[in-house]
Amino acid sequence: MKVNDMFNLSGKTAVITGGGRGIGEFIAEGLAEAGANIVLASRKVDACEEAGKKLSAANGVKYLAVKCDTAKEDDIKNLVDVTVKEFGKIDILVNNAGVTWGAPTLDFPINAWDKVFNVNVRGVWILSQMAANVMKDKGGGKIINISSIFGSRGSLEIAHPAVAYNSSKAAIEILTKNLAVKLAQHKIYVNCIAPGFFHTDMMDYVFKPGMENMLNAMLSVIPLYKTGSADDIKGLAVYLASQASDFMTGAVIPLDGGMAAK
Repeated sequence: MKVNDMFNLSGKTAVITGGGRGIGEFIAEGLAEAGANIVLASRKVDACEEAGKKLSAANGVKYLAVKCDTAKEDDIKNLVDVTVKEFGKIDILVNNAGVTWGAPTLDFPINAWDKVFNVNVRGVWILSQMAANVMKDKGGGKIINISSIFGSRGSLEIAHPAVAYNSSKAAIEILTKNLAVKLAQHKIYVNCIAPGFFHTDMMDYVFKPGMENMLNAMLSVIPLYKTGSADDIKGLAVYLASQASDFMTGAVIPLDGGMAAK
């Protein structure tokens, strides 16, 4: 098989949670550029609709925008059902939706812990299980989980008082490995991307005038001394979604400008 064919996603159907903005939108853009039809899911469906229209027009692919709170099992089931009704299958699942909560560790509220884990872990597991059952019946598929650089390390209280977030992303990395082993028999590949600092709308405040000290402090821990952009994650996502990665499963790949190497 030639390289261009290995990366071709024409005719595939990809579901991306949190696909209307940030890293989710970056990944959706890459998958659409490779030819996949895209299903963008989020609590804020308007953002998914806007992103879907743009990517569909630019790449000639089909799209769906689906309102989905991944903390709610009924929403997840509806996402799977409407995708299968429209496209008949799920070839690629990107578990990108996530939340965080900031509070001092010694006073961290249990309801906040539960909220983070309900979205970042429980929701990922439920959607992965439902999608995997669809994939199994269609001969296989690709699951890409999105973790974080904080999924494999602790963080200083002053810089990142969000104890549940790190813990939830660590759970995702182990879930990735466990599902990779268990689902291999069904030709379902499960891998994970652990992004570092990306220039998304949520991070845009760091680049505003008056925030130079914070920006420089952030860049100082990145060996490449830059933040990630859409082009820095699209290629990796397409690789993990395509036949090019058919001998890779259970991998957790840091995408962080070299931070994990320090």
